[in-house]
Amino acid sequence: MRVRQALKSLDAFPRAEEHLLQKTQSGALVSVVGLLIMATLFVHELRYYLTTYTVHQMAVDLKRGETLPIHINMTFPALPCDVLSVDAIDMSGKHEVDLDTNIWKLRLNSHGHIIGTEYLSDLVEKEHSHKHEPSPDDGKDNHDDKDQEIHSQGGFDQAAEDLIKRVKHAIANGEGCRVFGVLDVQRVAGNFHISVHGLNIFVAQMIFGGSKNVNVSHIIHDLSFGPKYPGIHNPLDGTDRILHDTSGTFKYYIKIVPTEYRYISKEVLSTNQFSVTEYFSPMKQFDRSWPAVYFLYDLSPITVTIKEERRSFLHFITRLCAVLGGTFALTGMLDRWMYRFVEALTAKPKARSVLR
Repeated sequence: MRVRQALKSLDAFPRAEEHLLQKTQSGALVSVVGLLIMATLFVHELRYYLTTYTVHQMAVDLKRGETLPIHINMTFPALPCDVLSVDAIDMSGKHEVDLDTNIWKLRLNSHGHIIGTEYLSDLVEKEHSHKHEPSPDDGKDNHDDKDQEIHSQGGFDQAAEDLIKRVKHAIANGEGCRVFGVLDVQRVAGNFHISVHGLNIFVAQMIFGGSKNVNVSHIIHDLSFGPKYPGIHNPLDGTDRILHDTSGTFKYYIKIVPTEYRYISKEVLSTNQFSVTEYFSPMKQFDRSWPAVYFLYDLSPITVTIKEERRSFLHFITRLCAVLGGTFALTGMLDRWMYRFVEALTAKPKARSVLR
């Protein structure tokens, strides 16, 4: 008996008898409002617990012998597809001219719509049938040899004449070109550029009448160096550079940061993020170079690891108890204040339980 009495003395929640309790309309209103507040806060805390957050860590990049994927999606509204080429060169000396293995080109009309019903596979096959893949060392020499050959012959062959007529007709109709695909390059510093450098210089001269007439206006829909992860921001996405009555060379200097994204499910996504600065060099009267859009990239020696993490269940319970308990205590105080205020206004004091 003494043990039971001792335990009862420790009860922090004594029960009052039913006839000592008094229920009021103000108390009911405060109770409903309190329940709504507690339900709202509970949902908020539950969402906060279920939402993951990211932790960033940095370390030295130890990757070797891997390739770097470059995802390109660009539109050139003032240049037909027949004159555009994608060239890449890196510090290892590898030089690839007019890449078409993983790059596709879509012809666009003056309104930006795809012309005709050509499929991507047809375009790729057509590009392969008209072009060859040079070795890493013969890129510029090969173009020079062709230039000298045509110049020594004093004219163009039938294919070149047809190309000139076709391109001039396309330019007159306002045709453009959309270039997209994936470049797999060596994981070293280098550059890739989109230009008319794949043309014979005399053919280009006949088409444009000079380098100042080559309009390299472009829209970058997407440029990335690997798959995308949640929250990534590629600074060149949505960039548009439109030239009017001028021409020149665009250069984008890109610093690539190797990145690993670790999902809460332990899945690891290897990708890259980057920062960029740009520079535009207008063409001058006697420039021998031709306009182009260059992307010069370099890799950071530091890799960033982004980890998804979730808050502990104990942390969730602690916050939930604090929020719900605080709301319950506050509504109790508000109920007492409202009762006393109403009692003072009516000037009719009533018996009130100790719980009030």
